[in-house]
Amino acid sequence: MAFVEGLVPEGLWDLFRAVRPQVPTRPQGGGRRRVDDRAVLAAIIFVATSGCTWRQLPPVFGASWQTVHRRFSEWTAARVWAKLHRLVLDELGARGELDWSRCAIDSVNMRALKGELTGNPVDRGKKGSKIHLITERTGLPLSIGISAANTHDSQGLEPLVRGIAPIRSRRGPRRRRPAKLHGDKGYDYDHLRKWLRSRNITPRIARRGIESSQRLGRYRWTVERTVAWLSGCRRLHRRYERKAEHFLAFAGIAATLICYRRLSN
Repeated sequence: MAFVEGLVPEGLWDLFRAVRPQVPTRPQGGGRRRVDDRAVLAAIIFVATSGCTWRQLPPVFGASWQTVHRRFSEWTAARVWAKLHRLVLDELGARGELDWSRCAIDSVNMRALKGELTGNPVDRGKKGSKIHLITERTGLPLSIGISAANTHDSQGLEPLVRGIAPIRSRRGPRRRRPAKLHGDKGYDYDHLRKWLRSRNITPRIARRGIESSQRLGRYRWTVERTVAWLSGCRRLHRRYERKAEHFLAFAGIAATLICYRRLSN
């Protein structure tokens, strides 16, 4: 039990209980006893952080790998991980720990062995997937998405900005738009600048052949550090999931754990 509590602290468990689907009941009674949701959540986090396969789950969780994987699929279909990430961000926002003055956008390629939304970024016969993310000024991920590795970074900007959920603030209404958005030369397109300005977001995007990437690096280093934080979720080092939503789920779990560490400090 101590091992489970170490992976799922009381604060995280309280937040998870608010977003998990209702436990199904059997009107006729009987059936097998349901494995504890906290133990299953701990097993999922163990897979995410250790990078082990489902079949390598240790027996300490008191559940078979089939049960854990089935529950993971059910919770993914119910969008539990996105809801949990938003709830943690709400708690941070209510404490005034989200800085919306400058946000940054970036992406990172991951090797993929199989599955949906995979592509070849260069002509070397190796498939991959790409994780896109937007972070606030201190590096906390606000929005995250995935695509095939051959998808251009610029195509991820609009969906990511739209994907920022309305988040609580210490004072005033919920907020979902940063004051400025920093990006590298991969986002250097006039239509993206125009679209950002239409949403009252000031673009800070390096211009190809004009501005040095190092100049904007003074502000973009935070998102690059967050990419390094994502590597703490070893399941993201290489994609094994056939289904795109399962790979996105692990990316969402990693983002949630990054935000929860700040919340628990």
